[in-house]
Parts: sequence; C-alpha cells; structure tokens
Amino acid sequence: MPKNILITGASSGFGRDTAQTLARAGHRVFASMRDSAGRNRPHADALRARGVHVIELDVTDDASVERGVALVLENAGRLDVLINNAGIGSAGVSEAFTTKQVQALFDVNVFGIQRTLRAVLPAFRKQGEGLVVNIGSILGRVTFPFFGLYGASKFAIEALTDSYRYELSTLGVDVVLVQPSHYPTNIFASAQRPADAVRAPGYGEAGAIPDKMVETLMALFASDQAPNPHDVADAIVQLVEQANGTRPARWVVGQSFGADALNAQAASVQAQAQALESLGLTYLAETKRRSGTA
Repeated sequence: MPKNILITGASSGFGRDTAQTLARAGHRVFASMRDSAGRNRPHADALRARGVHVIELDVTDDASVERGVALVLENAGRLDVLINNAGIGSAGVSEAFTTKQVQALFDVNVFGIQRTLRAVLPAFRKQGEGLVVNIGSILGRVTFPFFGLYGASKFAIEALTDSYRYELSTLGVDVVLVQPSHYPTNIFASAQRPADAVRAPGYGEAGAIPDKMVETLMALFASDQAPNPHDVADAIVQLVEQANGTRPARWVVGQSFGADALNAQAASVQAQAQALESLGLTYLAETKRRSGTA
C-alpha cells in the first residue's frame, strides 16, 4: 500500500537516493532540504523530475520544521513515515574543534531529529500509527579515533531512538535505527574540519592521522571495491514496507566493524529489562519482545 513519506536532508547522498527509490516503489515522497530555491535548486528540480515532492525545511530551525511538516500534512492529508536523514560529518583532532562547531554538529544530527519528531508525532499519535526511521551510524556503536565528535552525536541518537521506541510502543508507532557503515557520499568530503588548527601540531605525528584516514576512505570510494550506497535505500524501503510491530529495532547496513555484535549484546541487556521491571514499565518493551527484537 502506498505511503506518504517525509525525508529530511534529501538534496544528496542517502537522502536523495532513498527519496527516489521510495518514489519508484510507488510511495508519495516529500523530500526536504534547505535553500531549495537557491543553492539546492538543481537537486530539487532533479527530484521533482522523478515525481518527488520537494519541501523547504531546515532541521536547525523550529519554525522551518513546523512549516514544512504542516505543508506536508496539508498536501497529503496524512503522514505515514518520517525518515530522519539530515546530518553532517566531522573528522579531525577532537581538541581542535571549537565549542561552536560541536554545537552546530549536534544541532543538525541530534536536535534536528528532536525538532522533526515534535512536529510529526502529534499526527502519528492522532492516527494511531506511523513509522520513524532514524539514520544513525556504526560510529554510534564503535568508536574510531578522530571521528569521536561525530560518533558522539550518533551515540546520542542511539539513546534517543531507544527511548522514543519505548515511549511510543503503546501508540502504534514504530521507531527504527538504521546504522550505515562507510559509504561514498558527501558526508566525508563535506565534513567539518577543525577550526582551531593550531591545536593539531601539538599531537605530533598523530595529528596527521585524520587526513590520512580521509585520504584512505576517498581512495576506497574511488576504487572498484567501493561499497554501494544504494544498500541504505534498499534497507529503508524494506523497513517502510514491513508491517507495524514486525520491524527490527536496529539495522546495520554494510561492514559492521563489530557494531552488530555490540547491538546483540545491548539487546540482550535491554531484553532483561531490569531497569524497566524495577519501575513497573516492562509492558513498554512487550511489543518488541513479541517481534523478537530489543
């Protein structure tokens, strides 16, 4: 059955591919982005040419998010799926990033999700069903040096997603976290780099490691062995088309680097529900237990 879907950060990368893939699958897709009439106009026009509706929405601005979601609801009548894809990367010596940079990182990657959820969930709760797909990262489970600030934002999404999953479990709303691995998208090429560059030399040879890591990734992405970013769109389409209550809590896409093992361990701990039991809240986990997930 075709669904009405809103996806954030859809001008490029996973977001754009997912929007186009969902539209080809017969769904009505609202692809959101900033500056759709200016800098991102070529991306917006390309999506429209493929039958995708384009919505102006800046996840760092409360009013913009509220307007964008209201416009979707006005045009579609209802919303079935929210895909929180908007995000920015970060790579470098952690100390060399300014506080302002880290605030900007979290404003998109974490607070942006909270903004869209606050705008969309009243409609989901009213209709008694819906699906939230948050795009996290394997770096929300596995820590790589020099990617720690980006990873910290994705670690935050782990807790945010789990909490919303419990809180919405009795209201017919599924919440799923997709954890992509490294893929050739814009996120590395356009990643934040440290603004306080004078700090890195104090790390000696280690200070040069971030550039070498990025160079290695870029070389991989340009090679015949490059992973296919379309894997993520395919996974999201499968999630969208599954029945409510049967979806997994998490889905690693691509090379896991151990994230799948950590997911399994965390699921085992959560399944014991000791903290929930002590508070008399085990019923919030019952839906996911029945479907065999954490």
